[in-house]
Amino acid sequence: MMIATIGIDLAKNVFQVHGVDERGHVALRKQVRREQLTAFMVNLPPCVVGMEACGGAHHWARKFQELGHTVRRSSRSKPLLQSRPAPRFPMR
Repeated sequence: MMIATIGIDLAKNVFQVHGVDERGHVALRKQVRREQLTAFMVNLPPCVVGMEACGGAHHWARKFQELGHTVRRSSRSKPLLQSRPAPRFPMR
């Protein structure tokens, strides 16, 4: 089964990797440690890699692009401050 798209949830030490094939079926679910991520991506054929945009994502995007992958970064849909409810009582 050929992996077409990979989504990576970036964290401090352990990353969650989720891969799907051309039809959208799950082809890969794996936890990868920070030290192993580059070696893991070297062994994959070039594909689209998606991750949330943050400081670490830009670092990993440069590494993955050097390996021949196409990187897509997405931002959060709403800032955290906008998702909180308004206070019930006015501030004085």
